[in-house]
Amino acid sequence: MVERTPGLSPVRLAIDGVDDGLVVLLAARARLAQLAGRLKAQAGISGRDSRRELRVRQRAETLGGALGLSPGVASGVLGVAIGEACRAQGLETDLDQGGQATTGGMIVPTMQTHTSSTPSSAQSLLRLVPPPKRLAPLLKAVPPALQGRLLERAMAKVLAGPLAGDALEFMAGRRLGIEVSDLGLRWVVELQGERLLVVDAPAEATVRGTATDLLLLAGRLEDADTLFFQRRLVLTGDVELGLTARNLLDRLPWEKVPLGLRIALNRGARFAQAARSAYHGKD
Repeated sequence: MVERTPGLSPVRLAIDGVDDGLVVLLAARARLAQLAGRLKAQAGISGRDSRRELRVRQRAETLGGALGLSPGVASGVLGVAIGEACRAQGLETDLDQGGQATTGGMIVPTMQTHTSSTPSSAQSLLRLVPPPKRLAPLLKAVPPALQGRLLERAMAKVLAGPLAGDALEFMAGRRLGIEVSDLGLRWVVELQGERLLVVDAPAEATVRGTATDLLLLAGRLEDADTLFFQRRLVLTGDVELGLTARNLLDRLPWEKVPLGLRIALNRGARFAQAARSAYHGKD
């Protein structure tokens, strides 16, 4: 009977995709840890860096809390990843980090140290990350209503400052489209009261770009002028409305965006940029 619940199957399919993504990312992290182990061995460094491990877990707690995830859960997941990284480097692991403690002391990494393979190893790992367009079929399985709610929550966090003031008055009663070309996603947003809502109506102006370029813009690694000049972002429809929205993004008080969200956007943008460069064989 559970399988016949309306809308449940596509949501579960999306969950399965996220689960698969978690496993892929954990595997990629373990391989990067092996690479880090080789670099440490070349430099004559052995043992664990407890201060870095603490920073990693604290960052996970901050980001998890900002995204509505229990800080303990976020830290626990990173603890498991750290334990796997220790095993990958041949180091002693802690019970609370997903590993089993050994009876001996620290084990010096025993991986082979082929200097020439270091850069290519990182590039090879990044090439394993599928380009966004391959995720399009999976994302289409997510109900549009759920997509809309997630976008509304994200906009509420990023644009909390402008929404509280009058910076978005130009959007009152206007409809702006956002199109992620390689993911096949498109939304139309409208300012209603003090909230930006996803609406089922034609857009007066539309901003179109790839997932990576839109993420670079959101993470402040690229400015809007550069992306539009290079035609990586395209504006159609009411030019005045679109340009006003673009100018708002340029003036967005980045320091007022929640810290956890800033970290997520910046790191996500850097990762996407590196993955795209590796996929296209660039430095």
